[in-house]
Amino acid sequence: MKTGTKFFITVVSLAILYGWTIKQTKDIQKAGWLIGTWENKTQRGSIYEAWTKTGDNEFSGKSYSVRGKDTIVFENIRLVQENKKLFYIPIVKNQNEGLPVRFAAKTISENQLVFENPQHDFPQIIAYTKITSDSLIAEISGTKNGQKRKQTFPMKRVKR
Repeated sequence: MKTGTKFFITVVSLAILYGWTIKQTKDIQKAGWLIGTWENKTQRGSIYEAWTKTGDNEFSGKSYSVRGKDTIVFENIRLVQENKKLFYIPIVKNQNEGLPVRFAAKTISENQLVFENPQHDFPQIIAYTKITSDSLIAEISGTKNGQKRKQTFPMKRVKR
């Protein structure tokens, strides 16, 4: 094989490898707009969701409320890139025996994340839709007791 051909094959191989490597982290990078603290104001007070980047392939989130000086955590969440898949993995207080539940990404874009787990009781779908850089809508939906249900949580960014 000629030196020029070897060089060409090497360059093309490296370009393909580079492209493949970029794709490995691109899905979680598309979710970067989620980073920060978000507030959902309700009649009973505010509910917060806070997201931080904990590694190249993982974000950590939690849902909580503040009552006086107490922070009450409802849910701890991991958003994890494993191989070529992105997973939303919540642990919800007093549900699923405190065990994590995995939801696989079905839609990943610059302004929407949709995760599904058809085997879960409720919800089966968890979605985040970015409205502006400082507002989003979180939504849980699915079937519960044979009835289609959907809960929507409009949120405003309170901290980056």
